[in-house]
Parts: sequence; structure tokens; C-alpha cells
Amino acid sequence: MADSSNYHVPFRRRRDQKTDYDQRLDLLKSGKPRAVVRLSNNHTRVHIAEYSQKGDENRVQTVSGDLEEYGWDGHSGNIPAAYLTGYLAGMKADISEAVLDVGLKNVKKGGRIFAAVQGLRDAGVEVPVGEDMVPEESRLRGEHIEEMRETDTTENFEKVKENINEENDG
Repeated sequence: MADSSNYHVPFRRRRDQKTDYDQRLDLLKSGKPRAVVRLSNNHTRVHIAEYSQKGDENRVQTVSGDLEEYGWDGHSGNIPAAYLTGYLAGMKADISEAVLDVGLKNVKKGGRIFAAVQGLRDAGVEVPVGEDMVPEESRLRGEHIEEMRETDTTENFEKVKENINEENDG
């Protein structure tokens, strides 16, 4: 293994499959802030990160659990919550453009990652992604959840979006 002088030990984060350094370098070369979207089963996390030699600096960070402060009463791990989390991050961030950083996650057309990106875009942050990757408007608003569970998800969605606008406009 390490008997030869030709053997190179990879960086620890690469060995642990946490960082793809080639992808990271490409994102950093753009010179733009990164819109970092991370998912768990129950939450969506969106933050705007900028490179610094001392380490990345987060300008804004939001988690879908923060939506409760704005009146969200639905589950925080679904598409409407991801959209609203991205929208909240975009309203708090003072930037006009960013590049999407999904890390090592496999992307899925119409998934929560792209719902969060659409939220960022609707808040005024230009993030380049293909239009076919973004979920349909009805799914962003939660109409599919409303049909299954007979809840008022779309009404709650609009109320939360309005509350985010009110807080960040004033």
C-alpha cells in the first residue's frame, strides 16, 4: 500500500467521502457565492457561503425548522418547506447571484434541492439551473399534499410567504 514512493494518501475528507475537491474547485473558480443546499429526512438547510482562505464564511443560513416562526404548521421535510427555506435564505441574503453547491448528493429532477433553488430565484438570487429540474408550481405550493391529506397546505404556504416578505421588507 504505502510501500512505494508513488503512493499518494488522499485527503481525509476525500477518503471519508465528504468532499469532492474537483467539484469544489470548479465552484470556487466562478468567483460567485455558493448556494449550498443540504437535505435530511426532516429538514432542508440552505446557506450562502463565500470562500475565504481562513475557511468558508456563511453569509446567511436557514433551516426549514425556522419556518415555524413565520407560521408554517406543516412538515419541514417536504417540497413546499424546501421552497420556503430557499425563499427565506434569498430574502435574507444581500446578493444577486450564486452557483448551486449540492455536494456529493445525487440530484433528482423535481426534488427538494431544486425547490429550494426556485425559492432562492423567486427571492431575487439568480442561480443557474435547468428549468426542467424545478418542480411544478402546484408541487411547490403543496397542492399534492393537500389532495392526499385534506389539509390547507396552500393557504398556509401563502401565509408564510407573506410573513417572510413582511419581515424582510421592513
